[in-house]
Amino acid sequence: MKIAIDGPGGAGKSSVAKALAAKLGLVYVDTGALYRSVGLFMRRAGVDTASAAEVSPLLRDVALELRWTEEGQRVILCGEDVSEAIRTPEASMDASAVSAIPEVREFLLGLQRDMADKGNVIMDGRDIGTVIMPDADLKIFLTASPEARAERRFAELRAKGQDCTFEEVLEDIIKRDAQDTGRDIAPAVAADDAVVFDNSGMGLAETVDKIGELVKVATCGEYHE
Repeated sequence: MKIAIDGPGGAGKSSVAKALAAKLGLVYVDTGALYRSVGLFMRRAGVDTASAAEVSPLLRDVALELRWTEEGQRVILCGEDVSEAIRTPEASMDASAVSAIPEVREFLLGLQRDMADKGNVIMDGRDIGTVIMPDADLKIFLTASPEARAERRFAELRAKGQDCTFEEVLEDIIKRDAQDTGRDIAPAVAADDAVVFDNSGMGLAETVDKIGELVKVATCGEYHE
């Protein structure tokens, strides 16, 4: 089984994908973590993360690995576990910037497709259903209003002790939406055969239950309200 979950930042893709993976016995792959890691590498290198001319020559020095442990997926960048370091608003914006560079997408494409080809996976990101797994058994485009997404992200960041305001988080959400949907290369849009699912006002458990029903439709042809 292959399940693709795409959508904008803050829609809850990672949380939903993790929960579904545990429920269905699938391997969860957070592809956004790969772009965040490349963005982190470039920022640490002191280059403009939106400049293909500056970013592309350094890709040869990026060593990325995903490891699965009892704690879940861990991201290893050049030997360092950066699983927490890539979860900041700054890392999110850098990820959006580097993801618009064709050479970066090509660099990560093979790695992501290799993971998909191993089967029984659920991947989340921005172009999983359109580029990485166009043959997925089920494609979900998970979305919510900018305000709902900002509220979730704000609560998450404050729980981690990060100093920010709701207004700053909302501004970042809107800015990243514009970057992700407006780029020429693999814009963040729903695949033609994707199910668009708006979970504004829903909690994680309700979202997982409802998407679980969509999985039943895709695999068994059954759906229960």
